[in-house]
Amino acid sequence: MNKSYEIATLGGGCFWCLEAIFNELRGVEKVVSGYSGGNVPDPTYREVCSGTTGHAEAVRITFDPQIISFRELLQVFFTIHDPTTLNRQGADVGTQYRSVIFYHTPEQKAVAQEVIAELEKAKVWDAPIVTALTPFSAFYPAEEYHQEYYSRNPEQPYCRIVIEPKVAKFRKQYLAKLKK
Repeated sequence: MNKSYEIATLGGGCFWCLEAIFNELRGVEKVVSGYSGGNVPDPTYREVCSGTTGHAEAVRITFDPQIISFRELLQVFFTIHDPTTLNRQGADVGTQYRSVIFYHTPEQKAVAQEVIAELEKAKVWDAPIVTALTPFSAFYPAEEYHQEYYSRNPEQPYCRIVIEPKVAKFRKQYLAKLKK
């Protein structure tokens, strides 16, 4: 049976956090950590961290829209990071940590606009959402040691202090959507 997968590319702070969470969702086939939205081809982590390439740390999510929709991915996305802080997530500061949706199609852009409008109307946050909607242009996978970082390094302090609580909160809120 030939499945028809779609791609979502999202940036919301550290890609390790996003990857750890999206990997657990039923309907998500693959998550790759990397860089998107910049002006330097095939940047390195060091270059992206310098803040000079224009890239955001991002994840490329390959998903089955018959199991999980782009809207559902965005609903998760908006609960696992703070979309109201410009160019920062917690202690991570810089344009590489911006909240951004790199839309691949006009339909993805429209869905993202709808989700943001619904969240703004519901006044989920005290501050306005600053998540950028940017047309997708390129994605560069991060170095191998960044892939599956949380699952391979659960005892690392950043994983225990920053990622683990986010994953726990996510699991509690989205229990019905988790892979078995």
